[in-house]
Amino acid sequence: MKKKHIYMSIGAGLAAAVGVILLIWLFSGDKIAPGKIAPEKAAACPDGAVVRAELTTVTEWYEAVGTVVSKNQAQIEPRVTGPVMAVRVQAGDVVKKGDLLVRIDDDRLDSRLSQARQQLQTAISRRGEAAQAVNSAQAAFARAESDYNRIKKFYKSGAATEQDMEESRARFLRAKAALERSSKALSGAKSGVKLAKEMVREAEIALGYTEIRAPADGRILKRFVDPGDMAAPGKPLLVLHAAGGLQLEANVREGLMNTVRPGDERNVRLSAAGRTVEAVIAEVVPAVDPRTRTFPVKADLPELWDARPGMYGKLLIPYMDISVILIPQNAVRRVGQLELVTVKTKDRCQRRYIKTGKLHGDRVEVLSGLSGNESLLIEESGNNGR
Repeated sequence: MKKKHIYMSIGAGLAAAVGVILLIWLFSGDKIAPGKIAPEKAAACPDGAVVRAELTTVTEWYEAVGTVVSKNQAQIEPRVTGPVMAVRVQAGDVVKKGDLLVRIDDDRLDSRLSQARQQLQTAISRRGEAAQAVNSAQAAFARAESDYNRIKKFYKSGAATEQDMEESRARFLRAKAALERSSKALSGAKSGVKLAKEMVREAEIALGYTEIRAPADGRILKRFVDPGDMAAPGKPLLVLHAAGGLQLEANVREGLMNTVRPGDERNVRLSAAGRTVEAVIAEVVPAVDPRTRTFPVKADLPELWDARPGMYGKLLIPYMDISVILIPQNAVRRVGQLELVTVKTKDRCQRRYIKTGKLHGDRVEVLSGLSGNESLLIEESGNNGR
């Protein structure tokens, strides 16, 4: 009885072992170990074009993230204080040089200009009166001088008394002093006219500051003021992006400092604009930020109608060459998450699993599954490409 149980146990163990072997055989046939090439199954080749897997050298690019900024950005501020009467532009408006942007209340400055003009007229009148006084004083001085010289001759010849001489000399000195006073008064009147003219000019300039105009062609980026607000020097009203180009300001890792120089031409990818453009390095800051281990770089962008300050961009910097296997994108067939190619050998074709990487134009990098120089079949019908 005991032997029977032993035999039954041995039989059950053998049956279990055989079952495990069968399960392993059934379920391991199509599995692919990580990093391994799937078993190749040869079959007749369907119709299609043949291309080759190419082992080639490509350049690896470092993408420095940056922001598009304006090279010529003007912050427009008032030069006088006063309530804002009108704002003629909105953010995004395109303006020409000289266009009226903001108007400030000019009543107070207009009154100031009128007063300055009245003061100028008064000063001109005083100058005229002073000039007439000088003319009269000059005539009186000329007469007194002539009498004084004549009396001196008579006195020397004994025809005039000493009293006559003293009276004539006194008249001469009074006329001379009057001429000097009138001349000084005329000089002061002339200075008053000059000062009044400067006051008029200053008032005219201040009145002109109440109309704020565009200093150059460009586009309004920001608007900070509305009618009724108080304008004052130092308080910005608008931000103007003047025509003249844009820049990409990017931060590049410190290990690439020796590969970026002013004047170099580099590609810039603008995601929002959907394009890659050629830019020229304008400035490289020779200092590294110890927090980010990067240094700032500015690249001049070409004139782009669809680029705006604040956009996201990437500065592409080549930093190393590597060997990769490239194949046309349409040679890859995808089934779910799997990527397959058809490898052609003489008159037979084999399916092979691969793993792809980066795109290089119309070709894709193969990370595993091919060794290079294989012939690949692009079937005339099928779900190929990305």
